[in-house]
Amino acid sequence: MDKKIKEKFDILTRHNKEALQGGGAKRIEQQHAKGKLTARERVELLLDEGSFEELGKGVTHRSNDFGLDKEHFLGDGVITGYGSINGRLVYVFSQDFTVLGGSLSETHAEKIVKIMELAMKNGAPVIGLNDSGGARIQEGVVSLGGYADIFYRNVLASGVVPQISAILGPCAGGAVYSPAMTDFIFMVENTSFMFVTGPNVVKTVTHENVTAEELGGASTHSTKSGVTHFACANEAECISHIKTLLSYIPQNCEDEAPWLPYTSGDEKRTQLNDLVPANPNQPYDMREVINGIVDENSFFEIHKNFAENIVVGFARLAGRSIGIVGNQPASLAGVLDIHSSVKGARFVRFCDSFNIPLLVLEDVPGFLPGTDQEWNAIITNGAKLLYAFSEATVPRVTVITRKAYGGAYDVMNSKHIGADLNYAWPTAEIAVMGAKGAAEIIFKKEISEAKDPEAKLAEKVDEYTTKFANPYIAASRGFIDEVIFPEQTREKLIRAFQMLENKVAVLPKKKHGNIPL
Repeated sequence: MDKKIKEKFDILTRHNKEALQGGGAKRIEQQHAKGKLTARERVELLLDEGSFEELGKGVTHRSNDFGLDKEHFLGDGVITGYGSINGRLVYVFSQDFTVLGGSLSETHAEKIVKIMELAMKNGAPVIGLNDSGGARIQEGVVSLGGYADIFYRNVLASGVVPQISAILGPCAGGAVYSPAMTDFIFMVENTSFMFVTGPNVVKTVTHENVTAEELGGASTHSTKSGVTHFACANEAECISHIKTLLSYIPQNCEDEAPWLPYTSGDEKRTQLNDLVPANPNQPYDMREVINGIVDENSFFEIHKNFAENIVVGFARLAGRSIGIVGNQPASLAGVLDIHSSVKGARFVRFCDSFNIPLLVLEDVPGFLPGTDQEWNAIITNGAKLLYAFSEATVPRVTVITRKAYGGAYDVMNSKHIGADLNYAWPTAEIAVMGAKGAAEIIFKKEISEAKDPEAKLAEKVDEYTTKFANPYIAASRGFIDEVIFPEQTREKLIRAFQMLENKVAVLPKKKHGNIPL
């Protein structure tokens, strides 16, 4: 090593140690007092013991304006490198709020970009542990350029390697757009915040009094906006969930969905026979159907608290990782609305990007009516889910458990939009609309002229139900491959996905499609 470089490195190392023993140690104590881990503790908790290899440890910031010449911390507020989780390679960056507020500088951004580019070259996930006060104001446009460099790599990496963001502190302004373009976002209750403009700006512009937690906390983004997929009680739980998530997804777009060893046995699940109520208007929990089909305790739900009328998540079926999309009759009768359509579409597109087969469990009475939905573009947003399913080339299987009405039948992975196999339970009702509404339209004249209109309506409802509200007409047309008993579902699905293992589907040549955004 050059003598001058070595001297500088030694000086910076000593300076960094002195800072850590003084103010740095105090800042670490403050971090712990807030219930937060330090940047390095987070990395150590996330990765397999002894596997972390740090890159760019000797990097310091270049700007010396506005007092920046007084402190030069090694690493410049972000720890970057690679390691393993359960033996699988991952790349990670962890922002350090104790160093200049974790603010993003030119060199800070360069370190993150380097990690992202290595991840793309080597086909491994990128995990960002975000805890930053935002752009380093003293560096001006240089720090803004650093954010843009990261955004650009987020887009290039999208669909190539999984990108995961954990928000473990503040994330405001332009900083929020990098996590927003990643595949999954985790937040921690009471310590994580995401917003484009903070409470003070909101108060100045709109005169609204709102706290940081109300405006952009984990609870807000997991229930109202849907920005975050997970709201965790603490950082340890957050990191544990990240590890669990990674166990279901492949390393990159050319890898296969993970498998676990599985010994086949009696695959009948008789408990499924009694889950759908005899009364078609009575709700039930689709999660019970999911848990009755998949490997025991393997369902890992995504976006659990947002758009609860649709359930999405990963599970294992005979050891194989699959993605599940299911209407939820226990919430809004399982209708599709704006939020559930977008939630479902995003999940479907992730699974398709990373070769994860899709199972759709359908019980949908249609799209949610109302001026609020129409004026907020249910047409465009509903089309996103339709587009996502139609575009997906992974194995796709649908099971209709009960209602499949109207356009929602088409959207929920019907044969007509490329599903590979479609099954139906005997309780399935596949029709343009519900029997009562259909009877009121078709037999309007007969009902109005009858001596007892209510009795005539009941008669016509029964007539329509017998003729159309069942799966057998669709099966006779080939739209349903087989009507099966619920207890057979798991066995049928295991065989179906095994049969579809080598599926090859080629889309028409194009630059990319134009999804209705």
